[in-house]
Amino acid sequence: MKLRVQERLPEKPGPGPISEGLLRALDITVARRMEGLLAGDYRSRFLGQGSELAQIRPYVLGDDVRQIDWNVTARTGEPHIRVQQAERVLVTWLVLDTSPSMRFGTADRRKADVAEGVAVAVGHVATRRGNRLGVVTFGDRKPRSAPVRQGRRGLISLLGALREEAGQTAERVGATSLGEGIRRADALARQRSFVVVVSDFRGPNDWRRPLLQLAGRHDVMAVEIRDPREQELPNAGELWLVDPETGRQLRVDTRSAKLRRRFAEAAAAERAGLSKSLASMGVRHVVLSTSGDWLRELALFLRRAA
Repeated sequence: MKLRVQERLPEKPGPGPISEGLLRALDITVARRMEGLLAGDYRSRFLGQGSELAQIRPYVLGDDVRQIDWNVTARTGEPHIRVQQAERVLVTWLVLDTSPSMRFGTADRRKADVAEGVAVAVGHVATRRGNRLGVVTFGDRKPRSAPVRQGRRGLISLLGALREEAGQTAERVGATSLGEGIRRADALARQRSFVVVVSDFRGPNDWRRPLLQLAGRHDVMAVEIRDPREQELPNAGELWLVDPETGRQLRVDTRSAKLRRRFAEAAAAERAGLSKSLASMGVRHVVLSTSGDWLRELALFLRRAA
């Protein structure tokens, strides 16, 4: 199935074409180094049918004769069988931020475009080799949940529907929070899973306790999306700043160097606090920007994390 990506347009720069080469590199990185998370590498504690040898032991009446290891049998003169390490399919849950703040972007693309690209990349690698993917969205008036299934057809359809709805509505105030999205994902993920939270981590500060609980049961990775203008103000005279999550407005005079410096310091401190909180929970954390090659940064992060 060919990945559907957004065409570059002046009014909607989008994530741009996702290189198949980069996706293959991402797939190889995840498959080989990310703690054996893909099927065939994700080890169960149980013995059973699988592709990896766990032990060789003497044959016992009732054993499957197809598992006889003839080389060991010939050397010892006694029948021995091969016992494989059982495999289990990896389930990945994608928790995707669709709140109004994700529609902001001043660089190459919007934060929502990067988040969509990350979702496509995660879906590409999370549904290979029989693995399954589920999706939970939050932040708009219609939070969604796509059940766990093989293949990424459901993900692509969901992303298309979300893009169409975002283009038709002028709604600016979000409804569901990150904390609520995490709680829904935790309730839906009944078996140990790999959970990828894709968000700008802005809005209500209600997500720490739910995320701590989620990280206690699952492997969690936080993909934070940032725009450069969220970290520093330009010298552009008087501006109206609007919080898309609440609709609150504030007029500021960006000609003040002191104001710009204080804004940058406060923004840096707030993001540093976020990184510290995630690290304290054992959550792996990567920051992707609306400028530059976000997919390469994601692949490099996975390689370093492994």
